Amino acid sequence: MSDSFAVPTETLAPAYTGRLGTDAVPALRLPKSETDPEAAYRFIHDELMLDGSSRLNLATFVTTWMDPQADRLMAETFDKNMIDKDEYPQTAEIETRCVNMVAALFNADGLDESDPSSATGVSTVGSSEAVMLAGLALKWRWRAAREAAGKDNTRPNLILGSNVQVVWEKFCRYFDVEPKYLPMAKGRYVITPEQVREAVDENTIGVVAILGTTFTGELEPVAEISDVLDEIAAQGGPDVPLHVDAASGGFVVPFLHPELKWDFRLPRVVSINVSGHKYGMTYPGIGFVVWRSKEYLPEDLVFRVNYLGGDMPTFTLNFSRPGNQVVGQYYNFIRLGVAGYTQIMESLRDTALMISSELSAMQDMHVITDGTAIPVLSFEVVGDPGYTVFDISHELRARGFQVPAYTMPADAEDVAVLRIVLREGFSRDMAYKLVLAMKDVVARLKSGAGHTASGFAH
Repeated sequence: MSDSFAVPTETLAPAYTGRLGTDAVPALRLPKSETDPEAAYRFIHDELMLDGSSRLNLATFVTTWMDPQADRLMAETFDKNMIDKDEYPQTAEIETRCVNMVAALFNADGLDESDPSSATGVSTVGSSEAVMLAGLALKWRWRAAREAAGKDNTRPNLILGSNVQVVWEKFCRYFDVEPKYLPMAKGRYVITPEQVREAVDENTIGVVAILGTTFTGELEPVAEISDVLDEIAAQGGPDVPLHVDAASGGFVVPFLHPELKWDFRLPRVVSINVSGHKYGMTYPGIGFVVWRSKEYLPEDLVFRVNYLGGDMPTFTLNFSRPGNQVVGQYYNFIRLGVAGYTQIMESLRDTALMISSELSAMQDMHVITDGTAIPVLSFEVVGDPGYTVFDISHELRARGFQVPAYTMPADAEDVAVLRIVLREGFSRDMAYKLVLAMKDVVARLKSGAGHTASGFAH
């Protein structure tokens, strides 16, 4: 045999054979040997195929699609550390621009377009960190006021609805604040001004109102709650600040309902948090917290470091984090502007209303929220049709759609609902397919051909 036909001493393994195809890869310990990068990629890539499709995940508020240009920008800036502002001054400048844009969108006090320091706020790792920072500012200001008045400052409490996201529970537990939960009721899934009036006392560090609740997407009555707090203070009661958790609605309401006063146009509102990775339409890992003005962020909470090359103030719970999320957010801001955000939010709302209309026409379905406030709709099964919202969720998952079913918060735990979150990347065509899937699921469950969430046929 000539040399040109000699069997090589090393051969490339066929695509799905070799070590990855025959030997188990250690899952809980480092492997003893190196792995070819393509083989390692293939192993992890294939395992991730077992996840559901993020684009069909109608449970999450978090962004699952961005422009390809944003993808490129974010890939180019994974390696930039946001905390190293001296080494990456332009990334730091972009963060400052974003904070100013958010503060202006929410009508903060004293903003100057030529002065980047006129806005008080910071980018965060989602709204969870933003909530912690806002809560700390509330606690510190309350404690300082109590000390100045010579009063006890060891029993702070925070007023919030039982419908809050779990991060508020974490804040209260981690930072030793008593949560005063205001209960829900069947047919009412937001807090009321009268509930707030009855709960406020001299130890209250603040009241939290939600702009777009996790359970139903509803807007809590921020202006009415503000009015009640103004009345309490005017009558000689405690002067309690208001924080707005706008994680879900902060990048929706200014564009769909610009006339609604919920932000710093209400003097009682001192701070607002918002998730850039929700309706800010940036991939997971970006949020913001902004304050009305500098006086509402206690200086004691701001640290200064000089060991990264320059003297910089920092007010975050995290330290190192990639700069690509804020770059992605800035891309969206300059790419879309007010007109672009408005168009997208109107389109998502219209899609939500289409789905709601179809659901309302179905027997045994009751729509709780139709997507008018923000592009989130919730609905329940009424009567006793022989199936539950959990059965519907189970059957939809088999068709690729992830639609969560859950019970409502205290004191409405006997109400179980389904929720659909409409996001950029979920087209009107896919929405029609979801409606058809819903109708098919319900028909099958009614006929006994479907399966309950526990796996038994009717």
